[in-house]
Amino acid sequence: MLRIPKHILLPMIVACALFMENMDSTVIATSLPTIARDLHENPIALKLALTSYLLSLAVFIPISGWMADKFGARTVFRSAIAVFMGGSVLCALSGSLGGFVAARFVQGMGGAMMVPVGRLVVLRSTSKEDLVQALSYLTMPALVGPVIGPPLGGFISTYFHWRWIFFINVPISIIGLVLAGRHIENIKEAVSQPLDWHGFIVSAIGLSSLMLGLATAGRHLVSTTVSVTAIVLGFVLVCWYVWTARRKEYPLLNLGLFDISSFRIGVVGGLFFRVGIGATPFLLPLFLQLGFGMNSFESGMLTFASAAGALFMKTIAARILERFGFRRVLIFNTLLAGVSLAAMGAFTAHTAHLIIIGVLLVGGCFRSLQFTSLNALSYADIDKPQMSQATSLASVVQQLAAGMGVTVGAFALQSMSFMQGHANVVAADFPPAFAIVALVSTCSLFWLARLGANAGAAISGHRRVAEED
Repeated sequence: MLRIPKHILLPMIVACALFMENMDSTVIATSLPTIARDLHENPIALKLALTSYLLSLAVFIPISGWMADKFGARTVFRSAIAVFMGGSVLCALSGSLGGFVAARFVQGMGGAMMVPVGRLVVLRSTSKEDLVQALSYLTMPALVGPVIGPPLGGFISTYFHWRWIFFINVPISIIGLVLAGRHIENIKEAVSQPLDWHGFIVSAIGLSSLMLGLATAGRHLVSTTVSVTAIVLGFVLVCWYVWTARRKEYPLLNLGLFDISSFRIGVVGGLFFRVGIGATPFLLPLFLQLGFGMNSFESGMLTFASAAGALFMKTIAARILERFGFRRVLIFNTLLAGVSLAAMGAFTAHTAHLIIIGVLLVGGCFRSLQFTSLNALSYADIDKPQMSQATSLASVVQQLAAGMGVTVGAFALQSMSFMQGHANVVAADFPPAFAIVALVSTCSLFWLARLGANAGAAISGHRRVAEED
């Protein structure tokens, strides 16, 4: 019988669950008008289902690491899959807006635990020599899910029924539960730290307010006053948490991890890159539909090229890092990814589909290499006892980046439309919007340039004769 190496098997098991979570969060966006008609609601009101999911993530991600330490990574991971599956069933059975929004919040509770705890399982079970390859498999869901989601949602809603979007999560969840139970060890800390309840409450209100404000800004879900108030309140509470966390022995989010150079650069530098790239799933399908007159299914099928590029890069990412090292790969690849992002704005209605596919294919390679490198660098110097805290903190930052990405993309697009005097968004508004988000991504160079020549060499395998700068 063929035996799959542990550092490949575990990431693939976890990746299945993360793929389900990533795909589900994007597949619903395409189907909102159909769901709204069935529930007799305005499609704008259904956007609350997206917001409630983000709020749930912001509230529960910070305690995921503590729960894994307390109850065991396998126990929490399998429980998260079960909660996500239960939330999916509730979404499929919902008959009202209130019930649907509440069901999405339950789904978010499961998703909040699946993402960081699943990553924790891989980090704690994989040697540093195999970490880059393991994380390559683990980052596939974040790259493929948002690409497959929109066309899949459109296909199911058009040819079947929107409720099947959520029912298909049931068999995937059951497979994940069985595989996790058979192959994942229930690793936990012998003595878990006490839960910082004050920090949990402050961070829950602060992060959820900030996410609510970012998720609704400029998209007419609530009034501008409510959005701005939520952002200000969230920012103040987050700042308060940062000020108090440094003075606690056992904080909910260990901000002291930012004292580790590789973690700080990987997470904070990655924040800017993820914000720019995070705008792509919002801008690109809209651009293709406005500029080319495609429907959501057609545009989604075209953008699948970026997923193909991402999958190809997974096969060679480890060798590239071993050959060139983190510093050179991250710096040059940031520039290449930024150029590929700006190049999307150069598409016109007359651009050949092969050229579009080529640009998206190459861009997918760059983004895939960057995500793999950033994730590996962030945990290069983290000790295993700190892994749970590191994954929780990194996941919170990544979730904020995801919310900010769509907001920045929408703001850039609306600003360009206003400056060019267009009553409604037109194709000509997209090129400068893509240029803006590309610039945001390249701002990560400010942090990445601080990396030493041999940064993360223990896991990349890269060695240089020259001394670090």
